[in-house]
Amino acid sequence: MPQAALERSKDRFVSVIVPVFNDAAGLRLCLQALADQTYEQKGDREDQKANYEVIVVDNASAESENIPALVAEFPVAVYAHEPLPGSYAARNCGLTLAKGEILAFTDADCVPAEDWIEKGVARLTEISHCGLVAGRINLFFRGDQANPIELYESVTAFPQQRLLDQQKGAATANVFTFRSVMDAVGPFNAKLRSQGDLEWGHRVFAAGYRQVYAADVCVAHPARYTLRQLRRRTLRLAGGTFSRVIQSEQSVLQRNWVFTKLLLADLIPPVNFAISAFKDSRLSGFRQKTVVPLVLVWVRYVSAVEKARLRFGGVPHRG
Repeated sequence: MPQAALERSKDRFVSVIVPVFNDAAGLRLCLQALADQTYEQKGDREDQKANYEVIVVDNASAESENIPALVAEFPVAVYAHEPLPGSYAARNCGLTLAKGEILAFTDADCVPAEDWIEKGVARLTEISHCGLVAGRINLFFRGDQANPIELYESVTAFPQQRLLDQQKGAATANVFTFRSVMDAVGPFNAKLRSQGDLEWGHRVFAAGYRQVYAADVCVAHPARYTLRQLRRRTLRLAGGTFSRVIQSEQSVLQRNWVFTKLLLADLIPPVNFAISAFKDSRLSGFRQKTVVPLVLVWVRYVSAVEKARLRFGGVPHRG
């Protein structure tokens, strides 16, 4: 990236919005990484003031997490509370407090690189009529040897560039935009428990703004490593798909047709995925290349059952 672009971007005030729900441990790592950013520090050495703010929105975490006290440990951060369940409601709460010309989004379980804000702002400001910069999300494992769930995550989770190319949106674990863009297209849909970032990104695209994937704008995210964690994520994503795709259809006939197509897609054996897994350089050995498709079979089964539950009157799980 040209040095001139980095220098021009450093006078922009940035608001970083971080929703959190019952994850004080992850939030501490996230806030420490945000406190250590290379983005411009203004003022004298003894009284420096960051050219950015971090708005932590507590989405009704348990009192035992003590999120307010944790946030108070970091001068760059401010605390907010959003009782309405859902990460998009929490992000919208953060938007009402944000002072920045530029908005950055990440999650409490993410660890941004030290130059995350600097490079994200530079990419956003160097491209004319840019409405969304989606950064790279690097997964890391709990130990030296990844288990089957972590391996599955490593080849399926957070495909930012593909999401941007195919669905015109990206995961808000790593997104930059202008406040003016948010004002133009509107905030996140707080009714969605999942995939509200994709729905918002599609509005940005529909409004004619450019969208850019930036591989050098990085955050790290822990891979899920238990079936329970993966099931929770699958239920949330299935609920997001149901709300965003199925319920958005106007007629009952169309809703039933879309539901049937999505259900069949979950129940069809993932032959193409299995073939891709055997060619994937991130997987080594016969065991890894066979176990990952089996995890996907289980994920699709869980997703199908959840969509059927929602179709017959169930309520989506919180995001």
